[in-house]
Amino acid sequence: MPASRVLDDLLPRRSGPLPRVAVIGAGMSGLALARVLTGAGFGVRVLDKGRGPGGRLSTRRSAEGGTFDHGAQYFTAREPLFRTLVEAWVAEGVVAEWHGRIGTLTRGAVSPAKESERYVGVPGMNAVAKALADGLDVRFGARVERVERDGRAWRLTSETGEDLGLADVVVAAVPAPQAVPLLAGAPALAAQAGSARLSPCWAVMARFEETVAVELDGAFVEDSPLSWVARDTSKPGRAPGERWVLHGSPEYSAAHLEETAEEMAPKLVEAFGKALGRDVRAVEAVAHRWRFAMPSPPLETPALFDPALGLGACGDWCAGPRVEGAFLSGVALARRIAER
Repeated sequence: MPASRVLDDLLPRRSGPLPRVAVIGAGMSGLALARVLTGAGFGVRVLDKGRGPGGRLSTRRSAEGGTFDHGAQYFTAREPLFRTLVEAWVAEGVVAEWHGRIGTLTRGAVSPAKESERYVGVPGMNAVAKALADGLDVRFGARVERVERDGRAWRLTSETGEDLGLADVVVAAVPAPQAVPLLAGAPALAAQAGSARLSPCWAVMARFEETVAVELDGAFVEDSPLSWVARDTSKPGRAPGERWVLHGSPEYSAAHLEETAEEMAPKLVEAFGKALGRDVRAVEAVAHRWRFAMPSPPLETPALFDPALGLGACGDWCAGPRVEGAFLSGVALARRIAER
């Protein structure tokens, strides 16, 4: 089955007047929801503050022309629906299995990790979001600041005061702290979202002239300011070179949250050298702060929704961390909206 039909055909197609749905956020969760409801005949519009789809399914270009997956590093596929979609993406070349050598790194000591199927977007992680967004009504560069009652509908307004239109149902598919003000019309949902906790993550995109000599392509790092490192160029479909992504641990990232990117880049490159047990020198190192990176822990509810008010929220902070959790949260909320 083509990947486009896996979600488009998930629910029976409706006819007649249907609620207008506005989705705030074009990450995995929001796009999955929009794809399912659009396939069922709903009028869905996605609004995102960024320049393209993806959220943490993000890929950035290096100064020398290569790319870095500086957000989500890979994903697994265990739930049957998501696995079906991933298999269709693999057949279409959107996704490939990453056969990198994965292990644990502790001050120069290397040990292998448990074997697991790990998938990545091709040629970057944002390829997954682009595939989901294809054919949807998505507007980028639109940061929604207010969601207010206007008769029986909701009016969305941007941070610049621009009227972004009316919707009967509004979904906040953004990190929980950003969802809270958007759910002000449903105080109980806003309180639930406010109880979610998300850890930050400093990410560094580092390029080296010489190959980093370690028998691993990705590693969970212990006893270090780092939690994860990955040889990005070991992933399928990437340009050649020696490019690594370094993720700070939640504790270290929180402790240094308000430092500048220029301050953080050399610190995490130095931590990488200590984890390897030798000095390393990057010819390029750029840091990016993910203020809301990982739910700790998630709410353990598929999604939030008030059918009477027509307000809801979804994301990995609801159903569970990682890309698959975000996907399942979006699909779960789409089903609830369709039932309404």
